[in-house]
Amino acid sequence: MTPETLDTLEAAVTERLPDLPRERIGDALVVRVTPENLIAVMTVLRDDPALNFHQMIDLAGVHYPERDKPLEVVYQLLSVYKNHRLRIKCALAEGEAIPSVTPLWSCADWYEREAYDLVGILFSGHPDLRRILNEYDFDGHPLRKDFPVTGRIEVRYDETLGRIVREPISLERGNREPYRHTL
Repeated sequence: MTPETLDTLEAAVTERLPDLPRERIGDALVVRVTPENLIAVMTVLRDDPALNFHQMIDLAGVHYPERDKPLEVVYQLLSVYKNHRLRIKCALAEGEAIPSVTPLWSCADWYEREAYDLVGILFSGHPDLRRILNEYDFDGHPLRKDFPVTGRIEVRYDETLGRIVREPISLERGNREPYRHTL
C-alpha cells in the first residue's frame, strides 16, 4: 500500500479501536489483539463501514519457542471496497485457546483446522476442530520449530509381515550420540 493509503487506514483503525497496539512493518499495518478481545475487534473491522474488512484472506499459526507466549495466530484481512489490507496478530501461551472466527468468516474453518493440526493452536468454539492433514494418531505438530525434521516414527510396508509397520526412527549422526525417539 502507498504511504497515504496506510495513513488513511491507520487513522480509521485508531479512531474506532484506540486502545489496540499498532505498528507498521514495511508497507503493512499490524494490529495486536488478545484472545479476550479478538471477536469484538474482528467484528468491528468487518462491520464498520469505514473499515469494511469483509474478507479474511489467510490465517496462519506460527511457533516462536523462545518467547514467553510461543504461539501466534496471524490473520490477513482485506477490504475490497477500500482496497486496504490489515494484519492482526494474537500471541498465545502453550495450551491457551483462542476463539474461532468461523462465525464471522466461514472460510476460517479450514485455516483454523490447519493451524491446529500443524502447529497445535486450540480454537474454542470451532465447529469441527480435528486433524485435517495428519493422521488422527499422529504424535506432535510438524510445523513447530522443535519438531524433528525427520519426524519421530517411520511408516513402511514390511513384506515379511505383509502389513504396514510403524517404528521409532533411529538416526546415526557422525561424531554425535544417535537420535532415538521412543513411542
